Amino acid sequence: MKEPKRTRNHLGQPVGLPLDGWTDPPMPSRRPLEGRYCRVEPLDPARHAEDLYGAAAADVEGRIWTYLSYGPFASRADLRSWAEGSAASEDPLFFAVVDEADGRAAGVASYLRISPAAGSVEVGSICYPPRLQRTTAATEAMYLMMRNAFDLGYRRYEWKCDRLNAASIAAAERLGFTFEGVFRQATLFRGRNRDTAWFAIIDRDWEKLRSPYERWLAPGNFDAAGTQRESLSALTAPFVRRRFASW
Repeated sequence: MKEPKRTRNHLGQPVGLPLDGWTDPPMPSRRPLEGRYCRVEPLDPARHAEDLYGAAAADVEGRIWTYLSYGPFASRADLRSWAEGSAASEDPLFFAVVDEADGRAAGVASYLRISPAAGSVEVGSICYPPRLQRTTAATEAMYLMMRNAFDLGYRRYEWKCDRLNAASIAAAERLGFTFEGVFRQATLFRGRNRDTAWFAIIDRDWEKLRSPYERWLAPGNFDAAGTQRESLSALTAPFVRRRFASW
């Protein structure tokens, strides 16, 4: 991608471009985001907790929890208690991903580190149990949350993960996020060191990525068996600036 031209101040020093007319976007609201394959609904313990517990229980090895700051849950009551606290939070702002195929909640995701003054918001705390993994609904949920953030006026949409979380890194690249670097020893996590990989999509990236997303999600991109004709990674690859690499 071509970088925008830079400008200089009265001292001849290079400075960033002015944001003429910039106004802070609103905080994301608790409203459902409707898609063709899923709905992204504000997390509601009464409606979603039982479905989420059932979906998570299918991961008998507990692989979905390794890189998450919450879970696993030993009982339905434990998950319900977590959902009640999470549903009351403003940041992170949690949503349930409801599969349109059966109307059941299959996973969760959130907006977090929401900064309207900077025009920045992160998507994270993503838990996709086996029944949601590698589905069109899973991808559409990410598209709906991303589209909503940019439609609200955010300039920057972030994705962060443990640099050892290969699945999350692959997902970020497939979704069109650009790798921006690794913060070494960024935090302590479950008693372990965590180096954090940073990815982002900014507004001018989104202008190019929106069409590939919509092309991939279109019914014509899937055959009668539901197999994709074009991969999302192939459609987004031309707009990703550089790949994650070992360092």
